[in-house]
Amino acid sequence: MHSLRPLTPHDLEPVREVYRDAVLSQAPLLYTPEQVKAWADVVLESSPFETILERGVGLASCSGAGAVIEAFAVLEPADRISLLYCRGRASRQGRATALLRALESLARGFGSRQLRTEASFLSRPLFEREGWSVDWTEELTIGSVPFRRFRMVKDLPPD
Repeated sequence: MHSLRPLTPHDLEPVREVYRDAVLSQAPLLYTPEQVKAWADVVLESSPFETILERGVGLASCSGAGAVIEAFAVLEPADRISLLYCRGRASRQGRATALLRALESLARGFGSRQLRTEASFLSRPLFEREGWSVDWTEELTIGSVPFRRFRMVKDLPPD
């Protein structure tokens, strides 16, 4: 099992690195080069990224003794998975699943009865395996580049 720990304010730069690595290493399989660049560059815009990390409850999946963050996820607000990213070298190891399940448990503890997220073509299969369903598909632009993503939901029955 991978070790999970809370994200701290000191994790901002490592989390940015994980985000950028995840997009650059995995998105080219399903997205155009223009989309990959626009998506990866979002992390360079400090304000929205920092705000989500400051307001949310985040967890990191680490290698070794917690020294290197390999994946992270953030619940913000208490009924929304706002970020879930994993380095390419650490993908397909169960890290994202463990993070998702841990955040679902936290959301239940906060009293959330349903979770929502905006999933990419990359993350949609993970969410579906974990019992999430697509509510609708939406079109958006990132850096003037068009994207499609999936609004997904999952009911959280009480434990």
